Amino acid sequence: MPQNGNIRPGESAVSKRVKVEIYDQTYHIGSELDEAYVEQLAGYVDTKMRAVAEATQTVDSLRVAVLAALAIADELQTLRQTQGELDGALRERAERCLKLVERALKQSA
Repeated sequence: MPQNGNIRPGESAVSKRVKVEIYDQTYHIGSELDEAYVEQLAGYVDTKMRAVAEATQTVDSLRVAVLAALAIADELQTLRQTQGELDGALRERAERCLKLVERALKQSA
């Protein structure tokens, strides 16, 4: 939980244990995150692991977990890169708009 006491989305004020199942294994996760959010995350990891296992025909659960982690990391990096590109484009547009407003203000003064 953040130091200032504000609760972020998916967080609750108290730490609790959430029971989840990932790839046919049960885990008890101690977390301040909302129970439904933790279950959603676990479901995502489970789905990703099953997709990797099916695609690679791998039965070793550790190998499946590592490959799923790499796939999730790839998704995260792709999203971060896309977000950075969108931020850059938005910044450029904002700067162009600011210049237009500044020119308009100078002309009306």
